[in-house]
Amino acid sequence: MVSDTHLPNRAKRLPEQLLAELPRADVVFHAGDWVDTATLDLLESHSRRLIGVHGNNDGPELRARLPEVAYAELDGLRFGVVHETGPAQGREARCAARFPDLDVLVFGHSHIPWDTVAPTGLRLLNPGSPTDRRRQPHCTCLTATLADGALTEVTLHRLSQR
Repeated sequence: MVSDTHLPNRAKRLPEQLLAELPRADVVFHAGDWVDTATLDLLESHSRRLIGVHGNNDGPELRARLPEVAYAELDGLRFGVVHETGPAQGREARCAARFPDLDVLVFGHSHIPWDTVAPTGLRLLNPGSPTDRRRQPHCTCLTATLADGALTEVTLHRLSQR
């Protein structure tokens, strides 16, 4: 899972360790703010399956190719992807109300890794950014493992900036 790649504004390219892992994943999620279509093309060419949305920094070309919200069912789990979820305060309740039929919501925008569960059971995941750490100590992405209709492992990965 990735978000907020902001290429080429925040970095010239994606970290090599991220690019190396893309073909190994069954599904790659991108939660918006690609900024250029070349990044979308790159992820599409390196992924078995790509599920992505546009973000607030994405122009008309990306908005024409990507939805605001994307949905997928994987191994019995209902996933949603969206860029913005609003402020951290009240996020779980707000997202649970907006997406009552989901099991997992992948989101971006803040560049802050996030992994919480709403009282309804909705799991909220933000992978941070692989290229623009902002006030975070590291650039990041997430991986998740599914088994028997459940997320069995969610791992935050630190990525090198160069």
